[in-house]
Formats: sequence, structure tokens, C-alpha cells
Amino acid sequence: MKRITLALIVRVPVSHMPSGQLALGLTLTLYLLLMFCAEAQSDVALDTEIGGRFSFSLDKKLTRGLHLSLEEEVRLDNNFRAFDRFHTTLGLTYKVNDNLKLGVGYAMINPYSSSDGAFKSSRHRMMLDITGGLRFGDWRLSLRERFQTTYRCGDMNEYQNPRTDLTLKSRLKVQYKGLRRLEPYAGVELRNTLNAPTISAYYNGSSYLTDDYSTEGEAGWFLDGFDKVYVNRFRGTMGVEYRLGKKSTLDVALMVDYNKDYVVDANAEGTKLKSYSCERGVTGWVTVGYGYKF
Repeated sequence: MKRITLALIVRVPVSHMPSGQLALGLTLTLYLLLMFCAEAQSDVALDTEIGGRFSFSLDKKLTRGLHLSLEEEVRLDNNFRAFDRFHTTLGLTYKVNDNLKLGVGYAMINPYSSSDGAFKSSRHRMMLDITGGLRFGDWRLSLRERFQTTYRCGDMNEYQNPRTDLTLKSRLKVQYKGLRRLEPYAGVELRNTLNAPTISAYYNGSSYLTDDYSTEGEAGWFLDGFDKVYVNRFRGTMGVEYRLGKKSTLDVALMVDYNKDYVVDANAEGTKLKSYSCERGVTGWVTVGYGYKF
């Protein structure tokens, strides 16, 4: 049975005092963080590392409510010892009203292989966003749903992954706007993969079999298609945005990702299933972003 997981519990306080507003934000954030911790409890050893994301963005107001943006991001991984990728994003957003914003975007991803010393094939990503928000005094609560497709260029094993990944991201964010220049925030995000490979084979201790006890044969004998749906990443974020001036901001944050991926290892011809496993890991990110509006 396929399932897309999105948990949202809202407890609206009777009073509109600041303590009640704080309780609302903390209730929402704490609930999803507890989900994160419960999921992360496992007997499987976790791979852990830390990385960095550094970005520069431009935002141009085209007309009332309509903005065009361009962002360039550089990522480092392997405990800041390796260059990971360039990430270029072009976006268009429209603010319908104070509680609703729509957006579309395109990103070109250029991953780098440190072992090969060369860039790998590019990926092309399309994004569709809808963001709803509520204001409670100096607090703002928002929920963003993002559907995205990522197309992989170049040679790849299509018995292990689909050429086009389909993903749904659900982000809950709490911001405090009561300070003059500083705007602290916290959030959690669930990432659902919508078309992971569905494997019909199982491991009997020595080899992989299907229900009719067949083994290696024609191409893709172990694959039932690409329709497996599961949450493959939980993300927690805490950060602060600092207004440097009327048009520029500096955003600094810490993010923690808990990743869970079902990994298929098959030969290029699709006639042999070498392994099917669940890999788990935790990655910490230090992010620094400079933004300029004009």
C-alpha cells in the first residue's frame, strides 16, 4: 500500500497573548521533531557527516506581488573536505494575498565527483510551490508544499533508479518578526519520494527469488516498476535572517537531515540483482546565504 506521510496538528490557543502564540509554534514544531527522533531510532548504524551550503541570490520585483529570483549555491560535503555541486535556481513567485503564495522554478544541478576529479552529468529540476501562512502577532506560521521533478542526463542504470525522480516536500516553518533587524526561525520538512523502484524479489539467505521461485533471467525480472512511495528524508532547521540594509539580508542556519533510502544494486543489463538494502544516514549542514532585492 502506497502512503504519503504529512503530519500536521494545530492547537489554536484561546488567548492571543504572546505565550499562546509561542505555544502554537512550539507545539507544531515539537510534534514533527518527535516524529523525526522516533524514525531515527534504529539498530542500523548511521553514516554521519557535515557539509556546507553557501549561496548568493537576487530578487527582482516585476509588479505588485510578482517576483523573479536567481540563486547560485555551492555545496561542500564529506566534513567540508570535498566539493559537492553547483546549484543554479531561477524562480518566479506570486503573492496572492497575505496568506497565500504560489511559485514555479527551474534548477540546474551540476554534481561533482571527487574520486574522478570531474563533473558528473547534469540534472534538471522543475518545481511547483504553494505556501499558506498565518500571522499571530509577531509570529508567522507557514506550510509549503513543493512538487518537483528531477531529470537525470547522461548514462545511468535504469534498473536501479528512474530517469525522472518525482518528489513531494512538505515544510512547516515558524518565524519571529518582533525584532528590528533579526528574524529567527525554525522548521521541519518531510521529503516523500513518489516513484522509487518496487522490488518483487526477496533474499532467501543465498540468492534473490521471486514469489514463483524464479531467479536471474530476463532483464528487469526483479522489478515491478517505479511506484514505491515513502518518506526518505526528515529535516530540522534553526536559523536567523539578519537585515543588513533595506535591500540586502544575510541568512545563517543549521540543518540536520536524517536520510533513509532503499538502494537497488543491479547489473546494467538488469539480469542480476546484487542487493536491495535500506541505507540510513545523518548529515549536518551549515548554511550561509546572502540575498539582494531590487
